[in-house]
Amino acid sequence: QVQLVESGGGLVQAGGSLRLSCAASGRTFSSYAMGWFRQAPGKGREFVATISWSGGSTYYADFVKGRFTISRDNAKSTVYLQMNSLKPEDTAVYYCAAPEPGPGTGVGSSTVQGYDYWGQGTQVTVSS
Repeated sequence: QVQLVESGGGLVQAGGSLRLSCAASGRTFSSYAMGWFRQAPGKGREFVATISWSGGSTYYADFVKGRFTISRDNAKSTVYLQMNSLKPEDTAVYYCAAPEPGPGTGVGSSTVQGYDYWGQGTQVTVSS
């Protein structure tokens, strides 16, 4: 079992920045990739970014490239999402996710089906 707790969401004006954190517990954090997803009202959950177990490989959705940065601190069992140049369309609940640790899960997936554990979500609201 992996437990995930997000924090850092809030209300920010367009052009502003926020940093989300996701603290993991329950399994060896450095053994699996992590991902961030988001879900806006009335829409499905969509991929934002993923990072490999070591932090050496990252992958982003096109709509956040150049604005968001995913990182991790394995010593703190925490993954981060630095969000800059925020836009109103970034408004959503943001979720971190982890796969069931095992072979092949050191590299992240961009699909919801690639993850087995989810945090409770943190609301990000960007005003225009």
